Amino acid sequence: MDTSQQQRPGGPRVADTARPRTRGTDRSLTRRAELIAIGRKLFADTSYDALSMDDIARQAHVAKGLIYYYFESKRGYYLAIIEDAVAGLVARAGSDTDLPGRTRLERTIDGYLRYAEHNQAAYRTIISGGVGFDSEVHALLGGVREAIVDTIAEGAYGRRDIPRVARLALLGWQWSVEGVTLDWIDRADPSRDEVRELLVRLLGSTLRTIEELEPSCPAPPPPVTDGPAPPVPGARTG
Repeated sequence: MDTSQQQRPGGPRVADTARPRTRGTDRSLTRRAELIAIGRKLFADTSYDALSMDDIARQAHVAKGLIYYYFESKRGYYLAIIEDAVAGLVARAGSDTDLPGRTRLERTIDGYLRYAEHNQAAYRTIISGGVGFDSEVHALLGGVREAIVDTIAEGAYGRRDIPRVARLALLGWQWSVEGVTLDWIDRADPSRDEVRELLVRLLGSTLRTIEELEPSCPAPPPPVTDGPAPPVPGARTG
């Protein structure tokens, strides 16, 4: 993979993703979006290096020149796919900003899982596209991780500027989320509700550990219930 191109100053930012190359008409933008949707599936099922531009054009049922017209190169096409998928994932996970902290944390995780469940090709492309090392691709993936951590920090602590140890702990949790989610969408088992509950509880343990190491970041209080906490769906009891 060509890695000769340099990152933009400061590195790619998630907020800057999905910037279409303007061609002047709504029809052109629609056609570009269609090519990106096709590319999500292609690159999710096949590694970057294994796909030639001829392969892409043939499987997309378009002339190769059309892909060059919109994206200039295979790398440009792949980066556009990654940027579009990242923007969708971050937007879904970062919604519901007006909710109370704990509810927002749960909705963030649920939104993340819903995106992965309903956009499996895009999610696999984001997390494990199999393209080898490329500084801009890795920066985009790093950007989505930072955006999710920022969302979690804001929900838990009401701010994004948190101590380094707290951020490292949340990044570690985010890495585990990616692994769990990839395995879950491959097997479609257990249910999304069960996976969400698992990740929420793992996050709770992470937040409590952060509080022990960094008292300036107290864990959100547990939800108030009238009795003992309900068991994890499907878990053994007794």
